[in-house]
Amino acid sequence: MELVTKIYIRIAAVTVLAGVAGVMAGCTGDFDEINTSKTALTELTDAELPYLFARAQQQASYSAGNYQTAQNLFADLYAQYYATTTPNFQSDRYYMHPTWIDSHWNPIYTQVAPQLRKLFDEVAPSSSQYALASIWWVYAFHRVTDYYGPIPYFEAAIAPSTVKYDAQKDIYDDFFKRLAEATTILAGKTSETPYGNYDIVYAGNVSKWIKFANTLRLRLALRISKADPAKAKTEAEAAIAGGLLATLADNAMMTKNLIGSDYNGLSFISGWGEFRMSAAMESVLKGFEDPRIGIYFQPAFTTKTYEGLRNGLGSSELTQTLNTNDYNSNIGTRWIRNTGKGSAWDRQLAVAQDIMHTSEAYFLLAEAALNGWNTETGTAREFYEKGIQASMEGWGITGQVVNDYIASNHTPVAPADQQNSPALSGITVKWAATEAIQREQIATQKWLALYPDGIEAWAEFRRTRLPKLYTVVNSVNTDVPATRFPRRIPFLQQEYTNNAAAMEGAVSLLGGPDKASTPLWWDKN
Repeated sequence: MELVTKIYIRIAAVTVLAGVAGVMAGCTGDFDEINTSKTALTELTDAELPYLFARAQQQASYSAGNYQTAQNLFADLYAQYYATTTPNFQSDRYYMHPTWIDSHWNPIYTQVAPQLRKLFDEVAPSSSQYALASIWWVYAFHRVTDYYGPIPYFEAAIAPSTVKYDAQKDIYDDFFKRLAEATTILAGKTSETPYGNYDIVYAGNVSKWIKFANTLRLRLALRISKADPAKAKTEAEAAIAGGLLATLADNAMMTKNLIGSDYNGLSFISGWGEFRMSAAMESVLKGFEDPRIGIYFQPAFTTKTYEGLRNGLGSSELTQTLNTNDYNSNIGTRWIRNTGKGSAWDRQLAVAQDIMHTSEAYFLLAEAALNGWNTETGTAREFYEKGIQASMEGWGITGQVVNDYIASNHTPVAPADQQNSPALSGITVKWAATEAIQREQIATQKWLALYPDGIEAWAEFRRTRLPKLYTVVNSVNTDVPATRFPRRIPFLQQEYTNNAAAMEGAVSLLGGPDKASTPLWWDKN
């Protein structure tokens, strides 16, 4: 704890870095003043650089207060992990709240990119420190571009007076380049421990970072598989050959503690009573008799059963008794615990934050195998079943119950809600005979295994349109009616105000109007 305390005390002292990236968010008026400040970045010593990496890691995960509006009120809802229970929150009804969205954008440009850019400037390009910073750059920015599409990327944290936007295809090309270069560098440095314990994901374990980078590369390769099939195959096969996350010990989990308000974001917001289990999760978890249901969620306080509700309920519908918090399931005790006093809860703020689970690597391999790509060993079915096993193991579930689940013919069930919603799908867990159903099985089990990472789950849903989620009950967004799904988050209003010269080009790169209905480059549905 003493070491962690020192990390966050020092992080607080170097947050002057964030000021430089303010220009990236459109605040260009104080450009000269920032760049002549006596607290300029060049005054940091080599011994202080690891603190920057810890800061960049911390902020890329949208911890504490940012998590709510950066992830929970958008991606988590659009992935249908949760549904809103607060009548006046309309993002579940597809309202793109112009100030909430800032919480997703700003931390990357003010707390992540400047720290990593400083590391790029200060450490040797052939060093393990540079390689880790480059991998984390890709991790942070792929979550941004997959929200909006074109974004300021190549000039991020360089701080010109006008920050141009870059095409998503070009950004993805750079992702692959960075990941390939980073893993090549790290392959010869496995005895090193870059950043040591200041690396709050892997504590400088180079071998694990190589696996993480390759799995991220495979994730991104499948993301572009409909937009650029040839490149997707090439990048995927290179990633697989390099070695992926393979065991429970490889799970990427970010250390959280109570120092410097560095809380688990989901835990932090879970006691506010603004969301509960979605009907989609209820249908699948109940129908499959999935043993993870009691880990992901808790029985509703009033009924003592697992209950969810449809996304997009209107204000009047959310005041009806069966749609209120006490009649629906909150997230599991890993994040928050019912104290036995009505709706009073004890938040578990120091629990590690999920970055990437090993189970995802197996589901990615399963899809790659169905695509006919070289996965070196294994079949789609074998990878699929290993993915389920890895997910279960990650949540502490082992033994015959896992084998029984994999062999199960159970199917999703109707959630018995006020909308008379049907079962989400008719698929089983047991491996099917036809490719179309196999792809749905892989996507559905990956959706369950990605939990609670709604950002990745929403991106995958847009790419595959799987699992087959419910349409929302109501939409207040004329661009995205209730019968459809949002394709992206619109550009920030602050960018139109403070970075106006770049916005015409940004929209042009988007290839359509700046609306939630315009698909991203890789979204070919």
